[in-house]
Amino acid sequence: MLKPIQALMIQGTTSDAGKSVLVAGLCRVLHRKGVHVAPFKSQNMALNSAVTKDGGEIGRAQAVQAFAAGIEPTVHMNPVLLKPNSDIGAQVIVQGKALQSMDAIGFHGYKTVAMPYVMDSFAKLRSEFESIMIEGAGSPAEINLRENDIANMGFAEEANVPVIIVADIDRGGVFAHLYGTLALLSESEQNRVIGFVINRFRGDITLLEPGLDWLEEKTGKPVIGVLPYLHGLNIEAEDAITSEQVLSDRNSDSEKAKFTVRVPVLTRTSNHTDFDPLRLHPDIDFQYVGKGESLQGADLIILPGSKSVRSDLDYLRSQGWEKDIERHLRFGGKLMGICGGYQMLGKTINDPKGLESEAGCSAGLGYLNIETVLADQKQLQQVIGQLQFPNQVPVSVTGYEIHAGVTTVNGYQPLLIKNSNISQDNNAEVADGNLSECGQIFGSYLHGIFEHADAFKSILHWAGMNDFNTVYNHTDQKQHGINLIADAIEEHLDLKKLWPDLSW
Repeated sequence: MLKPIQALMIQGTTSDAGKSVLVAGLCRVLHRKGVHVAPFKSQNMALNSAVTKDGGEIGRAQAVQAFAAGIEPTVHMNPVLLKPNSDIGAQVIVQGKALQSMDAIGFHGYKTVAMPYVMDSFAKLRSEFESIMIEGAGSPAEINLRENDIANMGFAEEANVPVIIVADIDRGGVFAHLYGTLALLSESEQNRVIGFVINRFRGDITLLEPGLDWLEEKTGKPVIGVLPYLHGLNIEAEDAITSEQVLSDRNSDSEKAKFTVRVPVLTRTSNHTDFDPLRLHPDIDFQYVGKGESLQGADLIILPGSKSVRSDLDYLRSQGWEKDIERHLRFGGKLMGICGGYQMLGKTINDPKGLESEAGCSAGLGYLNIETVLADQKQLQQVIGQLQFPNQVPVSVTGYEIHAGVTTVNGYQPLLIKNSNISQDNNAEVADGNLSECGQIFGSYLHGIFEHADAFKSILHWAGMNDFNTVYNHTDQKQHGINLIADAIEEHLDLKKLWPDLSW
């Protein structure tokens, strides 16, 4: 068996058990110890994705984990990415490049084809790094998915790596989850499990200790540690917007906030991490608006990216949000669209080949004089450039593009962003973004546009927010969250069992 310092896999009893955060934290712990470490997840399913420097697409969680490890993300950290575009189908991305859309049955059969790519990527990382922290997907005890598995024990067996199983005690039933998951594994898979981690514990640990003793006695596996419930992590999510994030009651700080931002939650919202700098800023009252709720009362409405733009535009209209937007603009509010949301702001969205949904052409909201045609070739690139609104000085902007649309601009378009394609190491300047002649509506393909502090302030100044009471740096906030989980891991996990050669 590989020594744990070389490779360690974190699997979970359920989705959202804490695998992504634990891997990010372990990457930071080892990075702080001077270990050259990389993250890996063979198969990920998420609408939140990231673009690597070489123009590939991976799950956002692996980009965050690479950030925690102090390295640039690469396509080999997430060789298979599934981006759902319907309830039964997803776009399949292998080693950073989109192949085709498949339904669940089709992908189940494709796993044997995907496995060599997975092992190739893993071998490349193993040759370059001292240690690899591996994240599983969902649960290893999904009996119906075990055949040809590439995400959990199927990969662990093929790669010959040890496994830790993590469970979320805050959900309840943690001992049943851990004991039951282990019991459903084969003998060889059980032998691969070197211990358990319990996540998100609140209360007095002495009350938990009898259960820990029982678990260790029944399974013969040690509990490596119990992580406390940590507030304020704010580590980027890889999955859908949670119900807790959707508009219900206003948060306690909303009355103190000077500026109100609303984002409608669409059925296939993608890259909602775009809004984390807004959501976490103490001077902004930010809320996602869910089904049956109103967009009214906002200073700024932002239409998010979407993996199925035309069907999400239909959904937007079915919720009455188009009328909310009309009223919002009539009273002087500002409207912004990012990626798919930008496409929605235009005249038409044409999908002649049925790449995202049924083939056809839809009328957009008609606020920008642009037309979009969806094409086979997806645009994937990191970009830097300048953002300049009328009567403002130019500011630096960074971000990334992930879209299948080719947008034609007709008529009025002040030059808002001059992009340099750093994914391909060239300095070709191209225009992106469109501002309406009235100045109230702005759209751009750029994901991550709010992460650069100067661009953040420039956009909000355009939208009507002129004063900031709080100094806020989103990159510092991300670092704080990762360090918080890393500190908790060092304090509460028995890391000497995993890496006895390192000083703790």
